[in-house]
Amino acid sequence: VQLQASGGGLVQAGGSLRLSCAASLRTFSNYDMGWFRQTPGKEREFVGGITSEGDISYADSVKGRFTISRDNAKKKVYLQMNSLKPEDTAAYYCAAAWWTRIKNFDSMKGWDEYEYWGQGTLVTVSS
Repeated sequence: VQLQASGGGLVQAGGSLRLSCAASLRTFSNYDMGWFRQTPGKEREFVGGITSEGDISYADSVKGRFTISRDNAKKKVYLQMNSLKPEDTAAYYCAAAWWTRIKNFDSMKGWDEYEYWGQGTLVTVSS
């Protein structure tokens, strides 16, 4: 199983980036997908997630600026990031969890609920 995140890069504050995560999961549509981010010395932080049914949750820090979507036919999940801030600088990871593992939006935020992880893509926002 592979999750391949891409789309990171260097952007100025106020700019936008779109991250993609391609999954090799056979039954992708049955997986809840999450985005996390991490900076050196800090714990991995929940950014947002989308369930197999399309329900979406965001961290308060990105609500209104970031949008998660998924395309089950392409086996991809996306993270559209707008109005980026320097504090959004981090390595961004996508993750997958079988739909029965995550019981609610609270559990969606827990990195240990996820079975599969991508390698991360670096987002740098300059001020």
